[in-house]
Amino acid sequence: MNTKNLSLSGNDKIILVSNLHTMLSAGIPILETVDSLLEDSKGNQKKLLATLREDLGQGQHVYYTFAKFPKIFDKVTVNIIKASEEAGTLDVTLKDLKENIRKDMEFTDKIRSALIYPIFIMGVFVLVLIVLLVVVVPKISTVFSQLKVEIPLPTQIMIVASNILLHNTLLVVAGAVVAGALLVYLYKQNKRAFVRILIMLPIVSHLAEEIDLTRFSRSLYLLLTAGIPVTTALELTQEVVIKKDIERAIEHAKTVVYAGKKISDGLKDNKNVIPSIMIKIIEAGERTGSLDRSMQDVSEYLDYQVSNSLKTVTALIEPILLVVVGVAVGGMMMAIIAPMYSMIGQVGQR
Repeated sequence: MNTKNLSLSGNDKIILVSNLHTMLSAGIPILETVDSLLEDSKGNQKKLLATLREDLGQGQHVYYTFAKFPKIFDKVTVNIIKASEEAGTLDVTLKDLKENIRKDMEFTDKIRSALIYPIFIMGVFVLVLIVLLVVVVPKISTVFSQLKVEIPLPTQIMIVASNILLHNTLLVVAGAVVAGALLVYLYKQNKRAFVRILIMLPIVSHLAEEIDLTRFSRSLYLLLTAGIPVTTALELTQEVVIKKDIERAIEHAKTVVYAGKKISDGLKDNKNVIPSIMIKIIEAGERTGSLDRSMQDVSEYLDYQVSNSLKTVTALIEPILLVVVGVAVGGMMMAIIAPMYSMIGQVGQR
């Protein structure tokens, strides 16, 4: 069975982790727990549990099975599970993971909600464009061809596009479906590359930075709480961020820690991407020996900042999109109306 491409929804994942935590906390052995969960499971969750049951029967650990499902459990989660199994605190760690998955789902929902309006506006624009090309343009193009008036370039482009759409409808639809399927496939194969292109946009760039820092701090908190060494934890958190400059900042912090210094010392060298308040909180945590708790505080603070930034970005995108769509639709209407005014003017001169 190919486990590398299997995935679970956020709800399924949180249910799985929650059930494992509840039953292990009650003192039920891991094999009995998995057998019990297998009875009511289905789909990809059942495949995961069946693989887990098989591996446990062969003397393997839970983290060994989780590592086989990279689209469900990232390297951070796998290493947290590994450390907790070695320390004998799997039930406690599963509770922390459940909370982390819940927060991550809320985080993703906030971003998804912010994208709904722009997607709706773009959908309306495409619908208006199709109606114009299919219904309006063919009628006026017939009139223009009969009267043999001079047609402006924008109007000619719209007429050509309308003719292509009407005379090659199946080809156009098939092409759109293939292009859409190809984009989805490429996105699934290399999601990070697509996201990196998106976050180059001016308004989105700062927001993406805050999201990366939130994920970095939350992942580092979980890894340190599980007892994973700082250098290993920093190396793993490099994979949860998207922006290259933040990835380089974490890499530099790891190098500084290897040299015997503190994380905060390394982050200070990248003040252009790491907020000062974040560095100060980490510094305080290092002084008091509670770095893991400090990272949790940082993640909660940044989560709040992301919520505010999302509201700001949404508030900015809405009027910008309305203006862009309005200008585009207005331009298309002018491309239709302008030749008609020209035609009326020519008739008036006669």
